[in-house]
Formats: sequence, structure tokens, C-alpha cells
Amino acid sequence: MAWSIAEVARMSGVTSRTLRHYDEVGLLAPAWIGSNGHRYYEEAGLLRLQQILLMRELDLGLREIRAVLDSQVDQVAVLREHHRRLLRERNRLETLARTVGRTIAELEEGKDGNDMTKINRPENLFEGFEPAEAEAEVRERWPQEWEQSRRAREAMTAEDQERWQREVTAQMIRFAEFMVAGTPVADPAVQAEVDVHYQGVCRFWTPNAVGYQGLAQTYVDDPQFRANYDKIADGLAGYLRDAMAVYAEARLS
Repeated sequence: MAWSIAEVARMSGVTSRTLRHYDEVGLLAPAWIGSNGHRYYEEAGLLRLQQILLMRELDLGLREIRAVLDSQVDQVAVLREHHRRLLRERNRLETLARTVGRTIAELEEGKDGNDMTKINRPENLFEGFEPAEAEAEVRERWPQEWEQSRRAREAMTAEDQERWQREVTAQMIRFAEFMVAGTPVADPAVQAEVDVHYQGVCRFWTPNAVGYQGLAQTYVDDPQFRANYDKIADGLAGYLRDAMAVYAEARLS
């Protein structure tokens, strides 16, 4: 059985223009092209399109997707890997749902519903969030390090991710306490905390001075990163960036 490009577009939600583009770049060719110029796809093409869309959901680029599909790896093994990643993402979203639900419940316990001091444990506000990491820029500037980080994150279980996120949030609060107290970023106590931060980053990739300073700058430049830090304390993203810059200059140069 075969399906026209219009039918495939309707079933998959992918536009006909995108399907034609996939053909042009050698990613998904139709089974044949009719005398009317219309493209037709068979079951193998639909299965290939499903894999393309799954990998797009995982933020792989078209070139990477083509390399995977052309590697002739076992199709079931690839689907199992996709399934594993999707289950992990489901667990992350469930954690986010619990985080938001808990925040709603604690706010509703307050009389006015707007006073953030009613939150019993502020670190719980951030359970389930993943770092933004300015993905496109990091991928472009440090492709090997990005790939190392991606593999490390994928190896983490849902429990690992939750524990790691709690550690990150607790550290954000410690940095905020230094900042509110007016402690200079070059202070030994602050730099000791930065060293803990650096060692945590090294769980995923090992930045040199330039890479660590680049990461520090993303905390300010990336809107999601900056918002997450500045929710703890206004100006925290900039404070951490400056502290990391001191560390990079003194310890990594």
C-alpha cells in the first residue's frame, strides 16, 4: 500500500514542503513519483519518517539524523533507545508537574496567594528543571564537550536527575547568601564554592578557562538560565558569572 504526500502530511503533521525538503537532502525519499509529479510513500517510508520525527524531538540535526539512519543499525534497537529516552522525559515532566502542583498547594495555603515567603522549601521550586545551556551556541562552539555532556546526562536515571537538580538549587541558594551578604566574588569562601561548582560541571564535561568563562556568560545571556538564577536573588546570574571568571583566571588559565 502507498500513500500520497498529502496523506502522509495529514497523518504525520509534517507539511508537504518539509517532506519535499527531506527528499532534497537525501533524508526521506518517496517510494516513487507518479506521472502527475506527486510523491508516494510506502510503509518503509512511514517508519523512517517516524524515526526522523523521534530524533527531531531529541533535538538532533538533520545531518545527524541521516548519519544514524544510514548506519544500518538494527531498527528495533534504535526504537528501543528512543523509547528509553521518551520514558526518561516522561519522568522529568512528571517531576515538573509535581513541582508546580506543590507550589500551587503551598501558595494556596497562604492567605493572599501571592506571598512567596509561604514557600516552605525554596529549593523545591526548581525540581525537574533542566539547564538551558544555550544549546545551539554550546553545540556550535564546543561540539565535543557538548556531546560528552549529552551522553553524561542520558546516562542519568530519573532519580539521579532529581538529586542533581536539588544539589544545583542548594548551591544557587548558597551563592545568593554570599551575594546578599556583600561578599566579594574573589573571597576565598566564594571561590571554594565556585570550585564545587566547577567539579560539578566536570561530571558532564571538562571546560578550560575559556570554556568555563563562556559557560559563565551564558548564565547572564540566556534568558532561561538568568531567570532561574534571578528567581533566587536578583542579580545572582551576574554575581556567579563574575565569580566564575575569577576562578577561571586564577585556576584554569
